[in-house]
Amino acid sequence: MKRILLDTNFLLIPYQFHVDIFSEIERICNFNHELYVLDKTIDELKKIIGEQKGKHKEAAKIALQLLKIKNVGIIKTSSEKYTDDIILDYAKKGCLVATQDKDLKRKLINHGIGVIVLRKKKFLTIANERGFA
Repeated sequence: MKRILLDTNFLLIPYQFHVDIFSEIERICNFNHELYVLDKTIDELKKIIGEQKGKHKEAAKIALQLLKIKNVGIIKTSSEKYTDDIILDYAKKGCLVATQDKDLKRKLINHGIGVIVLRKKKFLTIANERGFA
């Protein structure tokens, strides 16, 4: 069972680009998998809801609702590290990461970790050190 870790900015895609990330993940992942987020990702979404207005706030609200509806697992963290560093550390243990963060994506690919990304604002694909799958 492969784990897929969803980053905060990735969870905003359904509202921003009207792409069903969950059915797209099913389409591109022809292997058994489970979806997870870090507890810090939940905190980041709640912070967006509390501090921002308009489309960002709405996107974060929808993201939290989808996490509940899709029963996405939550990984508890105790580290004080930056969220992206925790994601990188966790991914090194053997999981894919779904993100739109360019810096994080580059770091993950440099470590040979597969990354699920949005392409052409329409569909998801898996990127790795050899390019796109």
